[in-house]
Amino acid sequence: MKALDSFNPLAVFVYFMASAGIAMFSMDPVILLLSMLGAVTLFVIRREGRQTGTHLFSLFLFLTLTVINPLFQHNGRTVLFVLNDNPITLEALLYGADAAAMVVSVLYWFRSFSSIITSDKLLYLFGLLSPKPALMISMALRFVPLFRMQAKRTDMAQRALGKYKEDNAIDFIRMKLSVFSIMVSWALENGIITADSMAARGYGTGRRTCFSPYKFRPQDALLLGLSLMLAGAVGAAMALGGLEFAFYPTVSKISPDFLRLAAYIAYALLSFLPATIEIGDALKWQYLRSRI
Repeated sequence: MKALDSFNPLAVFVYFMASAGIAMFSMDPVILLLSMLGAVTLFVIRREGRQTGTHLFSLFLFLTLTVINPLFQHNGRTVLFVLNDNPITLEALLYGADAAAMVVSVLYWFRSFSSIITSDKLLYLFGLLSPKPALMISMALRFVPLFRMQAKRTDMAQRALGKYKEDNAIDFIRMKLSVFSIMVSWALENGIITADSMAARGYGTGRRTCFSPYKFRPQDALLLGLSLMLAGAVGAAMALGGLEFAFYPTVSKISPDFLRLAAYIAYALLSFLPATIEIGDALKWQYLRSRI
């Protein structure tokens, strides 16, 4: 088991919302660089580096977003070259790289988030607010893989019956539409069966109670407290204008004042906090194994 999987979902949820939220609302290049490094490090540690396709896609997305911005945005004083009578400026290129770093880092944060916060943990989190929406969200999340598996079974059955004609595009499309029609009927029937089953079990006749295996322990309070404290420090610096950064008409210089440096240190600690937890847990596990 990974270390973060053992933490209370509330503490993990607050951490990811804090780290990803700061990256989404800040254009400071140092903050976004720290966010991307922390998110990628956590992703690699938890997936053990076996995600080459994910990294290649992220690199492609980063380069694409970086290049697209100067093609449509021509502000800035430093003209690199002219393309079809449109100036390609250094400021627009750097802004594109900055925005691309924000998108890529947030995607990495939520990849790790989805591997830690499973559907039962989401049910627990939303159940703290209201059990009924939590149940609806859980059922919707469960329905997606069921629909996919049933669609695959239906498609295979249609192929076994010889309904597909690979050399005829029109018949191929017609059979795909037939599979889709079958799936719509299956989804409606499955919804009716689920509703009848819930009614037979007395759903809605009284106050619901829910069982939760997640306890709030001191380590959860520590993670939650550190997340709120570090995120609050960075948020305060952003509110006071300490992390303001402009690309147009010229790129701002990063002044090493106390407020900005404090925000950088706080966000660096916040970004690498889960990776530190995972590495510490792995070292502890290796040490305990060596004592056997």
